Amino acid sequence: MQNRFLVVMNGTVDTKKRMPIPRHLPFTFCATLFFMASPLHAQENAALNATTEIEPKVKAAREILDTWQAQDPEKAKRVLHIVLWTPNDRAPAPEYRERLTAIMKDIQKFYAKEMNRLGFGERTIQIELKDDQLLNIHVVKGRKPYAVYNGDSGHEILNECAPTLRSRGINPESETVVIFCNMANWEPQQRRITQNSPYYAGGSSRSGTAWQVDSPILNLASLADQGNHVSDGQYGKISLGQYNSILLGGVCHELGHALGLPHNLERPNEREAFGTALMGSGNRSYGEELRGESKGSFLTLAHGLRLASHPIFCGSVKAMNQKPQIAVSQIAIEEKGKGFVLRANIKASPPVYAVIAYMDPTGGSDYDATSCTAIPDKEGNFELDCQALRAGKSGELRVCYMFANGASSGIMGQTPYRYSYVVDAQGKVDITAARTSILLEPFTAAFEKDDTKTMKDYQASDAVKNDALCQEIMTRLLATKSPALIDLMQVPTEKKSLPLSDIRAVSEKSGYGAALRDRVPAPGNMLLAGSRIFRHGIYAHAPGQHEWELDGTWKTLTGHCGNYQTQSGTLQFQIIGDGRVLWDSGSIPEGEIKPFQVSLENVKRLKLLTLEGEDGRNYDWALWLEPTLNR
Repeated sequence: MQNRFLVVMNGTVDTKKRMPIPRHLPFTFCATLFFMASPLHAQENAALNATTEIEPKVKAAREILDTWQAQDPEKAKRVLHIVLWTPNDRAPAPEYRERLTAIMKDIQKFYAKEMNRLGFGERTIQIELKDDQLLNIHVVKGRKPYAVYNGDSGHEILNECAPTLRSRGINPESETVVIFCNMANWEPQQRRITQNSPYYAGGSSRSGTAWQVDSPILNLASLADQGNHVSDGQYGKISLGQYNSILLGGVCHELGHALGLPHNLERPNEREAFGTALMGSGNRSYGEELRGESKGSFLTLAHGLRLASHPIFCGSVKAMNQKPQIAVSQIAIEEKGKGFVLRANIKASPPVYAVIAYMDPTGGSDYDATSCTAIPDKEGNFELDCQALRAGKSGELRVCYMFANGASSGIMGQTPYRYSYVVDAQGKVDITAARTSILLEPFTAAFEKDDTKTMKDYQASDAVKNDALCQEIMTRLLATKSPALIDLMQVPTEKKSLPLSDIRAVSEKSGYGAALRDRVPAPGNMLLAGSRIFRHGIYAHAPGQHEWELDGTWKTLTGHCGNYQTQSGTLQFQIIGDGRVLWDSGSIPEGEIKPFQVSLENVKRLKLLTLEGEDGRNYDWALWLEPTLNR
């Protein structure tokens, strides 16, 4: 029997003969050949693992999506609208129409190639060409000179473009617009290039805006150039090809955001099979395959699924402005290997054709979020298999439901369906916070409605009656409806520990809104931070403070502190005893918590301070987590 191996080409599997090792070769040569071949075989296996999920999922997703769109279809051609904006003291860079046309056509081919590889056919962006087959570019001159604008001027520039677009029948609030800003500085003698331009984007299936930079050396024809070099103000000395990879890839990447794609790092098996995910670091690897430097950039299955229903890609505008309705039930989560699976049932209108989950480790914004996908069956059941988690990191699973009209359950990567987890240094996952949040959903929904009977009935139900963590959280949430706080001076000396949130404070202050005990002012109300769930605690938006009078008999204060799970601000915490700083957390970034154990020997006045971080007070939901007095 002939030896055979698998080679993946453009998403399909092909079989080829493998040359057997001749018996007469010396052992050392055979061993060398084996070790040379092993990485290739590992790569082939990774490619196989990364591709075997694609065909059945895309087939099932298309059956739901295509069937719904074919019933009472509503078709329309929606296009990207391209703007070249320039300050009032600058002329556009030379040959801008020719250069930008070639660039946008190449990006159009990239999306078509990737969508076709995934099994969606050549769905791609639509661009508008004039009779000369060059882009229809709306040229807008700014109101001010170059020196007035900078990288933060995006919305000002959009406002300057809006009148021109509206005069031509284009509403920028309901269309997808790409604005090339003439904000680069090219010094040909020194071969030096700098940019001072907005370079970001955001959007959804209904509308979006991407701000890009144009420059005289932004040119598709230079993408393969390894011989000529430029000095870039941000990246240093790089080849002209690398410069164009970064800038052209940036156009493709930011356009993805304008189309509603969040960041998405490739999983290890995807990296081996396909290269670098466009919405991860794929803006820098775009076209690198032309220079033999990498496999280049690719579109993940998660993002191919998202784009499949985008009106620009599929041509369907059926119910595109309809707000979807969805009911998620039977949610369950359990550990599997070094990851976990999440199962649920959904009923939705329009139907959900794909479920996309992002596993986002703490820190790094969402740039390092990998993804997994599932397709609901005919009864609406699905299972997400969440693997390849980052060891030694807490994280959050964000689940997005994709509706057949192009809508999503959240803008970009934001969604109300969020589940926290922690992975230890050995890669073992702890899903306590996620499981507890899921178990308590019926209770917290009743809490939001102030439905005490339903809360008490659920607390006594079989689902949670033997779960000590759930019971304490529910009891404390119920108690916040009519708090009965303890006078610290009347606590008997045999009481060895006491949660600070149970004690009446001398004073309390929140920088915004009310200070709260054992809850936060958010759906679910639970104390979540650092991907962990806590039984009791104190909330105050920074800058805030709480103060208590002690009797001098308490020895220590223990607990943790940090920002609420979904908030992105940095914070600083201080513990003050009799006017002295006993402990200072330093700056605590988004997603992290810090433990403390502070001596209170002979302290009579205790003050907890929360200070806004260097990024200001926005999103500073400061939490003192399980702060406990100990004798």
